[in-house]
Amino acid sequence: MLSYGFLSTHPPTRCGLATFNSALAAHLTVDGTRGGIVRVTDRGDDLRAGPGVVHTWSTRTQAGWRDAAAALNAFDVAVVQHEYGIYPGADGEDVLPLLRRLTVPSIVVLHTVLRRPSARQKSLLEQIVTAAGAVVTMTDTARDRLLVGYTVRPDKVTVVPHGAAEHVRVPADRRTRPHLLTWGLLGPGKGVEWSLRALARLQDLDPTPTYTVAGRTHPKVVEHHGEAYRAGLHRLGAELGIAHAVEYQDVYHDQATLGRLIRSADVVVLPYDSREQVTSGVLIEAVAARVPVVATAFPHAVELLTGGPGLVVPHQDPAALADAIRRILTEPGLGARLAGRVRPLATDLHWPAVAARYGALAERLVAARRPAVSAASA
Repeated sequence: MLSYGFLSTHPPTRCGLATFNSALAAHLTVDGTRGGIVRVTDRGDDLRAGPGVVHTWSTRTQAGWRDAAAALNAFDVAVVQHEYGIYPGADGEDVLPLLRRLTVPSIVVLHTVLRRPSARQKSLLEQIVTAAGAVVTMTDTARDRLLVGYTVRPDKVTVVPHGAAEHVRVPADRRTRPHLLTWGLLGPGKGVEWSLRALARLQDLDPTPTYTVAGRTHPKVVEHHGEAYRAGLHRLGAELGIAHAVEYQDVYHDQATLGRLIRSADVVVLPYDSREQVTSGVLIEAVAARVPVVATAFPHAVELLTGGPGLVVPHQDPAALADAIRRILTEPGLGARLAGRVRPLATDLHWPAVAARYGALAERLVAARRPAVSAASA
């Protein structure tokens, strides 16, 4: 069995990348396969090393990539999560010398592929793809954007969907009133203000919906702006007269609690402002749980929901958001039909299937390298 080294932010850091890496690592090593985490930390992170962490790369350590690369080289394959700004240097450029120092095959997972990158971001990502053994995007949209907008080898790029927990097995805890849900780290760009305005337009329904906004404020937002965004949402809800219908859960839920919360929802609302987002773990979790989704037209939502298990609406349009939610709550059978459209997808989206695809990619990389190594040593 191959062994895997993982480079990423990682719990107890709370961010989407850390959650993704933790789940992928757990499922790739579930059968006793050896694995280890090289954890990237930044100022303000909880520095206690969790289980499986074999090395910590602090962004404040000069040339810390050297020791991080050495730790990854102790495994058969390195799986590297990439997002601009996670690693030290301008646009996180210090990940590049690390990749070049690796003596084992590497899989780089691209969580963001910008449509309009800066010249530095474009050059950096092209060099990362060149240095990597293989690159994974989580949507066809991201792959297409990479191949059209960047100079990269197409044969290096593989699409593997974002994994999801099997929340569908969690019993649905239905409520007496329709339940709308948004979850994830909170901050400007989440678009919750548009959901609040949409909720105000749904007060003629009987019974009126409730809305849960679950999640802590993003640590980077707290660091620079405190809780200003959350406070603004509370003020807006009061101004709209719907504060009584909104519950803010300022916590980071574990998987079991999150599963129950997702399954209690009649509609998951993703009102994001971003027009760039090619990957959304929240979207995948909602779809895999077979809960109808109403989302703004960010790229991942357009790809996954169009003709599928949800409805897509324009950005920053509370009237359109309210109309779509109203349809799901009032049109007979629509919610069930939307949920039914995910069944062919669901198994492929669950973490065991996703991890198996990473494992197969890793096996191909190692197998391809063996003849080259043998020829070089002959």
